[in-house]
Amino acid sequence: MNTHLLALQLMAAQGLLGAFDTLYHHELTEALPQRSSARRELAIHATRATIYSLLFIGLSAWQWHGIWTAVLMIVFAVEIVLTLWDFVIEDRTRLLPASERITHTILAINGGAFITLLAINTPTWWSQPAGLVWTPYGFLSIFLFLCGVGVGLSGIRDAFASKKISRNDALEQSTPKIHFSDRRQNVLVTGATGFIGQNLIRALLANNHHVTILTRHPKQTAWLFDGKVQCVEHMKYLLSSDRFDVIVNLAGARILGWRWTSARKNVLRNSRIELTQTIIDWIARSEVKPSLMLTASAIGYYGIQAKNDNAPLSESSPPQSIFMSTLCQEWESTAAKAEQYGVHVIRMRFGLVLGHQGALPMMMLPIKLGIGGRLGRGSQWFSWIHVQDLIRGIAHLWQLHESGQPQPLADAFNFTSSQTVTQKEFNQISAKTLHRPNWLPTPGILIRLILGEQADLLLEGQRVIPMKLNATGFSFNYPDLQSALKSLI
Repeated sequence: MNTHLLALQLMAAQGLLGAFDTLYHHELTEALPQRSSARRELAIHATRATIYSLLFIGLSAWQWHGIWTAVLMIVFAVEIVLTLWDFVIEDRTRLLPASERITHTILAINGGAFITLLAINTPTWWSQPAGLVWTPYGFLSIFLFLCGVGVGLSGIRDAFASKKISRNDALEQSTPKIHFSDRRQNVLVTGATGFIGQNLIRALLANNHHVTILTRHPKQTAWLFDGKVQCVEHMKYLLSSDRFDVIVNLAGARILGWRWTSARKNVLRNSRIELTQTIIDWIARSEVKPSLMLTASAIGYYGIQAKNDNAPLSESSPPQSIFMSTLCQEWESTAAKAEQYGVHVIRMRFGLVLGHQGALPMMMLPIKLGIGGRLGRGSQWFSWIHVQDLIRGIAHLWQLHESGQPQPLADAFNFTSSQTVTQKEFNQISAKTLHRPNWLPTPGILIRLILGEQADLLLEGQRVIPMKLNATGFSFNYPDLQSALKSLI
């Protein structure tokens, strides 16, 4: 078989795999353009995309003869170096999901194969007079040319995203730091590599606290925070003599994603309840008990609000017997065991958290493409909070605890903005902020077919208000949805 033709066919496969990796991983699940830690990775991607654009277009219907053969070999060498550098940066800045690691492995193998096949032709090409010789392969050439255009546009997108992250980082450095305490404290954090956790850790470090992180990947997590944190793989590795003033428990597997099978429900429970129990077990044997434990929960605690029920739900509203409610109840009751050791336990019931990571990038993608619209009936309530207000809320409750004001040992606070909106209003405001149309509804039955029971997270809602946060005098920086989205988009 013609080795050159086989190389081009492998290049076409590379184009398809690369498109999947970019759209599914980089844009959807990992949302790299919104990650401040992905600035360098995006810059590398932009450079690699430029090279791949040159290769796809240049090799789609031309053979590179004479001195052009040497140029091609130099381009291949640069691409290999950039690929290896990209692997190192990815490993240092984020934890790749299994699907992305597998995709990258296949891309590396396939890329090596087509480069090798093209290199086989170089002695023949080198001996020819210098020039780009027109050698089209019909539809294959057209497809490769289109791949080149697509990857080039992706490179431009990544370059702008990297530059935007640099501007945002500079802006964040100029904004006032979040103040947690007047004295440097030892803080243990779980769930630190998640969306909320990363924002919290950076705020704690900026406020000069000593942070220890419980993580399954100590090495990568330490790299993620530039070696400024201490990492432990399991609570059993902490000594009874270790001392923490505050524990912030954010750990928990992503709730929205895989269908809620019995196995998945066990994963969700274990990642929350069993891990929280290991914290309680350590507190029981610790020589000096923490004074404060801030533990995550969710407004799913309140279950589903009945259709046409517009009554606001406060912290005193009762839970329900459905899975997402019982999960939160078990999570909170396990954390509350710390009160028997004199620890002040604060349960934080998070609404939809808006930020550059988390659910927002996936929610905004159809709106960015101009095909956003209501989900189901659209009248379900969305209770939300900006991630910076969430971190500020944690700091606020921390300060209240240190003020010495009398407080119950176990207490719950809703972390939501005072402004609640319906799902339809959320999409309308989002589309207006992005200057996009808002016209294509998604039938609720389709979402239920895809997601099963967890479709309740999207199709049913709760109108939750932060009654207790407001009562303590907390002031939101982003009290309305439009200002929150503008700060992020």
